[in-house]
Amino acid sequence: MPNIGVPGLIIILIIALIVFGPAKLPQLGRAAGETLKEFKNSTKGIVDDVAVEFKLDDKDAEVKKKD
Repeated sequence: MPNIGVPGLIIILIIALIVFGPAKLPQLGRAAGETLKEFKNSTKGIVDDVAVEFKLDDKDAEVKKKD
């Protein structure tokens, strides 16, 4: 995956400013931030669920070993 770097990021921001205008950029930034926050919360929930399942599987395996 190629690195964008600072010059590439500046070019992308300039193009976004031209396309969307200065009035829409704060709204777009806010929407992008909320989307990333929701994605992070969703993946955290999935990771937590998987971790709980693995802990349950480990406990079941220990119980079977004792029997």
